Amino acid sequence: MSAGTDPASKPDTGLVPVAEKVRLLAAEHAAAADRDRRLAPEVVGALREAGFARHFVAAGLGGSQGSFTELSRAVQIVGEACASTAWCASLAALSSRFAAHLPAEGHQEIWGESADTFVVTGQPPMGKASVVDGGHRLSGRWTYVSGADFAEWALLCGVVAGDGEPQARFFALPRKSFTVLETWDSVGMKATSSHSVVVDDVFVPQHLSYDRTDMLTGRNSWSDVASHNVPFQAVGGLTFIVPAIGAAQGALNACVTALTGKKLSTSAGIDLVRASAQIESARLLVEQNTAVLDDRAFTPELMARNERNAAYSADTLVEAVGALVRAAGTSGLSEKGALQRFWRDVVGAASHVALRFETASARTYPAALLGT
Repeated sequence: MSAGTDPASKPDTGLVPVAEKVRLLAAEHAAAADRDRRLAPEVVGALREAGFARHFVAAGLGGSQGSFTELSRAVQIVGEACASTAWCASLAALSSRFAAHLPAEGHQEIWGESADTFVVTGQPPMGKASVVDGGHRLSGRWTYVSGADFAEWALLCGVVAGDGEPQARFFALPRKSFTVLETWDSVGMKATSSHSVVVDDVFVPQHLSYDRTDMLTGRNSWSDVASHNVPFQAVGGLTFIVPAIGAAQGALNACVTALTGKKLSTSAGIDLVRASAQIESARLLVEQNTAVLDDRAFTPELMARNERNAAYSADTLVEAVGALVRAAGTSGLSEKGALQRFWRDVVGAASHVALRFETASARTYPAALLGT
């Protein structure tokens, strides 16, 4: 297949229509979630029931074995109501995809009883591990682990010291093996529960660990499911830009509501039109990315383009929501209104390291363009 294959041709698991129900529930709880800095239990339950956590889990384990295109569309729908809910939905799906690199016995331990298990990920190698009989012992503290409040398993990266070069590995731990410290205090994406996870000298058996290189290269020795064999670079910042697109659309909707019935100035009209085009362009760029992933078009050029698209979209969305706040005027900054919340959420999402030009596309896209 080419990277231009129609996304509508991808297998449909039914996640998109169910996401509309999650959007409606998330909208009811969005203001409270922002105030309380956590998702309501009803919303977490709705994410589970909708199938976000099982989206990339193998069908043989009761999972949906879905596509990146379908997940992206569903997350954007949820993001129109609550960016934090969409962020957790996206991370729940992608974290399960990371966990699929574990040995088969690990798959059974995590998903044997339910494909809807919530897995969270600490990607930076912030822990230290030592080799022991049957596995490793792990200690460390991982910051910004989104969804930590309701996580049932955590997939955490640590460095294993040995006689040779240190090796980075991922370790899967059940909830009883780690502690959550409520350290998340960002003014945006408040309800993502992106807290710190602490592990203190915990034994991790061999079947709950794998070499980080497997995730980076997309090499999976234990699963032939297409979505489990995707290079990390190809995914790029997709996990984080998709909730931001939904939130930006939510900001546009809130701005239109605020301006309805008012006399529209020329400058406000220009801001509104430009912002709507910027949001739509970000959505189209992300559709390019998901087509690459679902069509398995993992050329260096297309993978670098995926990184570029995500970083560029983040910058564009920040500009767009700023213009929407300007267009709405003073009313757009009302704490009782949704627009200022979406504005904060988009800015917060865009600050993620995976969406920064200097840490993503700037490293790879020039080389792809120049053929070096």
